[in-house]
Formats: sequence, structure tokens, C-alpha cells
Amino acid sequence: MSSENSVQADSDPVLLERDGEIAVVRLNRPDRLNAFTDEMGERLIAVFDETDADDTVRAVVITGTGRAFCAGADLAAGGDTFVLEGDPGTGGAPADQGGRVSLRIYRSHKPVIVAINGPAAGVGVTMTLPADIRIASDTAKFGFVFTRRGLVPEACSTWFLPRVVGVSTALEWTLSARMVPAAEALERGLVREVVPAERVLDRAIEVARELVEGTAPVSVALTRQMMWRMLGADSPEVAHRAESIGIYVRGVSDDVREGVDAFLSKRVPQFPDRVSDGLPQLFETEN
Repeated sequence: MSSENSVQADSDPVLLERDGEIAVVRLNRPDRLNAFTDEMGERLIAVFDETDADDTVRAVVITGTGRAFCAGADLAAGGDTFVLEGDPGTGGAPADQGGRVSLRIYRSHKPVIVAINGPAAGVGVTMTLPADIRIASDTAKFGFVFTRRGLVPEACSTWFLPRVVGVSTALEWTLSARMVPAAEALERGLVREVVPAERVLDRAIEVARELVEGTAPVSVALTRQMMWRMLGADSPEVAHRAESIGIYVRGVSDDVREGVDAFLSKRVPQFPDRVSDGLPQLFETEN
């Protein structure tokens, strides 16, 4: 790496790296425990635009640089940290930046796995909730610390967290704002597994490959979208409608012909359809 590129990497709050077909997204403010800033949020949104547009990326792994995953919002501005332009009294509140990041991750066309390499607090944990799988280091701990700062949960976490761990646990963790150790996070279902710190990124990449090996990229993108959106469906009839459209549209695709032929021929499929060509619209309205 040239000295110019090294300086750029050092100053970039989010780095995008590659491990074959897996994109590795690194929060990169280790001197501040990767504390979240608006710049970091905008960069994360841009990175997910990049990974969605790149058909050679099959899955995304998010991790942190250094000993922490993300310490939450950067509090360098002190008591004015959360003073934003707008007038909540008239409905003019600006969009929560953590929520914008969470929604972008939620809308990802590629599976998302988080390698939580150390402590994660505030937005540092809530922005991981739209990921499909979270793998934690044994040094990780989690803090939904908003009530201790005079705030309320953000980053869409009042929607995601009860769906991930159940409403009782979500209430316990957010009301008390206590730090949750990795073992408890595993027991309650926040993370899939806990591994030694030196293994957390490698393990996340292994899991990412397991999700996409031998699978059709368009089918993976649609399945992810369907699963998340059905969590808010009013009834199974909504799922039936979306699935019926999906089976109808994909049933005549080149991917299906290839998938069936590869199965019958006992060979590895080579799916031709690309996510960047667009996905079928399975839902009447866009969330």
C-alpha cells in the first residue's frame, strides 16, 4: 500500500475489503473505539450501495478495527451531541442517522453477518440488529444504554430487538441499560455463537460462505427480503401472496432451469441471473 493510500485508509471511518466473494466492512476509528459519527453513517450507507451493485459480492461481514466493535455515538460534543436541527413538537424531527444505517442494512440484497470483535454500545449494537447473523467475541459486551443518557432507543431497534430476542428481554435490556455479557447475549439469542477474539472475523467469513455457497444470488436476495418483511405481515395470507408471486416469477427464470439441471446432472450449478439486473417486485408497497 502506498503512503497516500495508507493515509486515506487511516482517515476513512469505514473500510471496504474483500475476502473472495465476501465483502468485509470495517468500522475504522480505533482510537475512538470506533465511535459512531454522521460521517461513518454516510459511509456505511454508501458501502452497502457498493456491495449491492457488485455481483461478485455474495455476502457482507461487518466488524470493527481494534479492541472494540463500536462504543456508540461519539460524545466529543459533550451535552450538545444529540442536539439536532428540527422541531419535534411540530413533527419536524430529522431522520435518526443510526436508523438510516439500520434501514440500509435491512434493505441489503446480500446476506449480512456481524463479527462483533469487542464491546458494542448504543448505536454500536442497535445497528447490528438488521443483520442476519451476529457472531460475538468472548470479549464482547452489549449495552442498550439510552436511558442512562436521557435518550430512547434508536436505529429502528424498538422494531428489531423484540423480534430478535423477544419483548421481555428487549424491555429488560433497554429499561435497565445495563451491560450484557457475551454469554447472556448468546443465551437470549442476540448472537448465534461466541468464539475467541482472534477467531471472530474468520468465523463470520466462514458462516457467510456457508450461506451463499451453491445458491442463486437472486433467490438469496429475495428470500432475505421476504423473511424480514413477513415479520410485520398482518396474516399468513400476505406471505402466501408474496410467495406465490415469487414462485411464479422465478419459476420461468434461467436460474431455475440451471438449478434443476445441475441437480439432475449431479454437478455444481452456475446460476446466470444477477442481482444488479433487478429483483422482482413481490410486495405492493415499499417499506
